[in-house]
Amino acid sequence: MLSQLLADHVALHQALGLKFRTQGSLLRNFVAFAESRSEHVVTTATVQEWALQASSPEQRRNRLLTVRRFARALNAEDPSHEVPSADLFGRASRKRRTPYIYSPSDIQRLIDAAQRLGPAGSIRPLTYATMFGLIAATGMRVSEAIAIRLPDVTDDGLIIAQTKFKKSRLLPLHPTTRRALDGYLTMRLKAASPSGTLFLSHQGTPLAYSTVATVFLQITRSIGLRGAAGTPGPRIHDLRHTFAVRSLEACAHDSKAVARHITALSTYLGHAHVTDTYWYPRGNTRADDTHGS
Repeated sequence: MLSQLLADHVALHQALGLKFRTQGSLLRNFVAFAESRSEHVVTTATVQEWALQASSPEQRRNRLLTVRRFARALNAEDPSHEVPSADLFGRASRKRRTPYIYSPSDIQRLIDAAQRLGPAGSIRPLTYATMFGLIAATGMRVSEAIAIRLPDVTDDGLIIAQTKFKKSRLLPLHPTTRRALDGYLTMRLKAASPSGTLFLSHQGTPLAYSTVATVFLQITRSIGLRGAAGTPGPRIHDLRHTFAVRSLEACAHDSKAVARHITALSTYLGHAHVTDTYWYPRGNTRADDTHGS
């Protein structure tokens, strides 16, 4: 019963143009938990018990709010579905993590360490060195870098077709970035792979987000940018923040120039609203102040 209701719920959101992957995965986990108890409706008690299995308060709240939205949709047609309170675990304050702003030497060390990855003679070292360098040079999202396909590399720049908001955009590239990308392409086009993605694993398969994140953590720990496992430190997404901050730093220091620049930057980053871009230069921590944190 709940499984079919969930299938309909997911299909509706995808028909509206949403990928609904993360939410769908969480909801499938919840439905499996509820159905293992032979439950056919959403109950607050079961939502609470399931959400409490998460490893952090933030993840518990995310689980709660995801199922709550599902329950509200079901409750509109069938009042037997309970809608848990959004404050079931207390009121939450929205706190954004302070981004880490990489220094040029940080980025160079990151790329150099990626080039030392194994296996020897494989495409893997160049894949990660080029990907991390490209993210740092363009501010694109990690998911966008992973999704780039060979036809997306054009003479005018990179076509970012798989965007967060399903809007394509063209990213012009600096000549130095283009040369590095062309160097990777020379090796990539020789790789025997049925995949059309730009970035490949050493096995000739497209990269998974979780794999990229794991490799990034391993590299940043190896060069001292992060501490031991479980400790906070710079994230791969902070390369995007760094691009935005450095871009604005290079802008002429007058209000009209900054206004024009941040509008262009918002488009380049693929933000839906320019207000989303204003967060990037706010509350940032300088690399010299947070090294190793």
